[in-house]
Amino acid sequence: MEGKTNEVLLFHDENFSSDLLRQLNKLRESRLLTDVTICSNDCEFPCHRNVLASSSPYFKAMFCSNFMESSQDKVCLMGIDPDTLHLIIDYVYTGEISITLDNVFSLLQGSSLLQYEKLLGVCSKFLQDQMTAQNCLSIIRLSEFFSCKNLHKKAKQMALQYFKDVSISDDLKDLGVSELLDYIGDDNLCGEEEQVFEALMTWIRHDELGRKCYIQELFQKVRLQYVHPTFLFHFIANDPLIQSSASCRRMLESACRVLFAHNTTFSPDTKPMCHVPRRFSHQEYLITVGGRKDNQQTTRDVLMYNEKTSQWLRLAKLPERLHKASAVGLHGNVYVLGGLSIGNKENTVTSSVYVLSLKLNQWHKGEAMLVPRYSHMSIGYRNYIFSMGGIGAKQQILNSVERFDSIYNSWETMASMPVTVLHPAIASKDERIYLFGGEDVMQNPVRLIQVYHVFRNMWFRMETRMVKNVCAPAVVVGEKIIIIGGYTRRMISYDMTQNTFAKCADMKDRRMHHGATVLRNKIYVTGGRCLTVDNTIEDSDSFDCYDPNTDTWTSKGKLPYRLFDHGCLTLQCIPTQLH
Repeated sequence: MEGKTNEVLLFHDENFSSDLLRQLNKLRESRLLTDVTICSNDCEFPCHRNVLASSSPYFKAMFCSNFMESSQDKVCLMGIDPDTLHLIIDYVYTGEISITLDNVFSLLQGSSLLQYEKLLGVCSKFLQDQMTAQNCLSIIRLSEFFSCKNLHKKAKQMALQYFKDVSISDDLKDLGVSELLDYIGDDNLCGEEEQVFEALMTWIRHDELGRKCYIQELFQKVRLQYVHPTFLFHFIANDPLIQSSASCRRMLESACRVLFAHNTTFSPDTKPMCHVPRRFSHQEYLITVGGRKDNQQTTRDVLMYNEKTSQWLRLAKLPERLHKASAVGLHGNVYVLGGLSIGNKENTVTSSVYVLSLKLNQWHKGEAMLVPRYSHMSIGYRNYIFSMGGIGAKQQILNSVERFDSIYNSWETMASMPVTVLHPAIASKDERIYLFGGEDVMQNPVRLIQVYHVFRNMWFRMETRMVKNVCAPAVVVGEKIIIIGGYTRRMISYDMTQNTFAKCADMKDRRMHHGATVLRNKIYVTGGRCLTVDNTIEDSDSFDCYDPNTDTWTSKGKLPYRLFDHGCLTLQCIPTQLH
């Protein structure tokens, strides 16, 4: 064996430690060599100090320090019931435990008290898997009490994401006022402000005598400027509890001045509400409505673009094929107004209005316009939609204007346009609606700006050589209106405060009949028709983005198909309600 004396055999028995623990458990069950009895109420559990001390910092401190329990034969534990203690001691000796909905809460409490971190984590994970909108508020409370950070994070995410369901749960009624204030005040709450208001009123009425004193604090958490005006006007304003509070009435009056007043100036003691942002859970989405696609057939398609995922989602189709209708976004809904209704035998100029609810992804009929029209302009301002000009039922060129009041669901005739034009660029800002250019009845470009004062119901006009656009959209970015193309590559910016024009970076193509909207302060341009160098017309599926800060264009890929004469708008909504 000479020469082999330096060889070492390292033997590792993988089952030794688990076998040892099994033997210790048998000794415990036989009450052999146990040196301490753990008690809960009248139940006693003989154990080995060294096993308990090795398994938990709690028992290690108890038995390895100068606490009196280190020398006691019996140790009584407070705050843990016998059944739970039995399960935990079995877990210590076997590494196994059965967790159910009936025992998870007591196990969570026991493992937290006795400092079994792995068991605490497993209980937390079990609760995460069992979590629903009906119990997540209770789990938030529980996780805070036992400092379960992951459980707390998951429970709060669910409570914020599924507010609509959480708001009607019994757990919401049991929240303390500070918990409710923290919850409904969260920027990430996925709920409409109308739902927030209804939730807090349900909470107050659960114990009206004891809770109505908190109405001012709670009402401040409702972002009134984002409440649908009809709901604000008809429901919140007439609520007896709101009317009973002088502070709530003042907040309501301030919101009504912002939403309904004929001017936007404020007295020195009135703080404008527009400084409060929407909740972060709201996202902006680009939506295209109708138009002509690929083979120039009028389409009923409605598409929604998610900038975060760069994906297009198909929404509910328009109820009928409408050629050169107009589309407007207002209060989270899409309004499609008028158009030439494409039938099997004949086409009809219509005054119909269809409304798409993004919450339900469903269309319903709205209040019809006073005058049938197509190839007209429509635009939203505050609670109103204005429809202007276009072509009438007898193919006459219209200069009439009508206004829809979304609060009273009614149309009325307004002052007519001074100059009858078709296909101007249109934009609204600061109580005014601007019409740029367009073409006259002889299809000649009009070098003119027509300005309508919304609340004075008056027009004035300005002639300018800077305007020569036809079939071009316009958008508002900050204090400027940007007119995009219109049989040209040119983009011009109009400063409303200075009444001056400035040139922006040109588009790649000479484009008309395209759509444009603003998404996160950038301009997105969709489809249209392009004039080539040899003056032929090509339909486009391009999807481009203009950044006003850098005066540059970038391509965002392609539309799902070639598209022109379509509606293009931006709406804010909650993503979980769309998928």
